[in-house]
Amino acid sequence: MKNCTAAGPDRIKPEHLKSVLIVVVRTLARFFKQYLSECVKRGGQQGDTISPKLFSAALENIMSHLEWENLGVVVDGCHIHHLRLADDIVLITSHIEQTKGMLAEFDNACEKIDLRINSTKTMLMKNGLVPDVPFMLNGTNISECSSYVYLGREVNMMNDLAPELSRRNRAAWGAFKNNEGNEEDKEQPASR
Repeated sequence: MKNCTAAGPDRIKPEHLKSVLIVVVRTLARFFKQYLSECVKRGGQQGDTISPKLFSAALENIMSHLEWENLGVVVDGCHIHHLRLADDIVLITSHIEQTKGMLAEFDNACEKIDLRINSTKTMLMKNGLVPDVPFMLNGTNISECSSYVYLGREVNMMNDLAPELSRRNRAAWGAFKNNEGNEEDKEQPASR
């Protein structure tokens, strides 16, 4: 490299190449920020391609600011306090009072960014050691359940697989019965 220029015939100086990178990154960041602000202004309609990504980013931001490091249950030396995939969230606690506190704290954090917990879809599952007391969120009674389906698998406190196997069996038979009529509609090859 002579005279501090690049080796090619264009003779571009290295500092120009470095400054181009900074300008490109700033420009892309400005366009992305403008795009995001437009999505937020119009409400990020359900079905928009950016909608699930914005929701996941907002939820990740909420979860990272909650101080739950010592809450939940200990598994292999680590505290597990929640599971989540998209908008399905499971809070895991060892005490009912901890559950109430975590749910209230999560609800407050969500309200700060205009997210609302759907109290009709919110359920409480507990083991037999927890006393029967009403569980409420924002004055709404939260209903109890003995099992629920999370990520395609039925979960219950007894870890009983019989209901899950029965559910899968019913689903398989339902799919089979659904396809049974379709097979009859197909033309049968002529036998020779």
